[in-house]
Amino acid sequence: MTGQRKTRAKASPKSRSSRAGLQFSVGRVHRLMRNANYADRIGAGASVLLAAVLEYLSAEILELAGNAAKDNKKIIIMPRHLQLAIRNDEKLNKLLEGVTIAQGGVPMPTDPPAPAPLF
Repeated sequence: MTGQRKTRAKASPKSRSSRAGLQFSVGRVHRLMRNANYADRIGAGASVLLAAVLEYLSAEILELAGNAAKDNKKIIIMPRHLQLAIRNDEKLNKLLEGVTIAQGGVPMPTDPPAPAPLF
């Protein structure tokens, strides 16, 4: 029995997404950042942070859109519900003010229309 060592079981590979507790793929975000030529080198933490921010924003928009769909008595989130969710939230509206959502419809007016002047 001399000369024999017990070998440890090799740990199964764990993705960076699961290490960070994210649903969005950190590896994919890192690859997209590299291929987009934002910089010569991309730090390992940068892709984790960007994936976390993207996941948070997506979850926030989907939650608000789900509430808008429920308010309209629908079970499927449509582009109109995304539009309503974004335009009714002050911070999201400011972030996405230049974005046009296809099939989103016209945003709901926040102020009532002024009465027409009588001539």
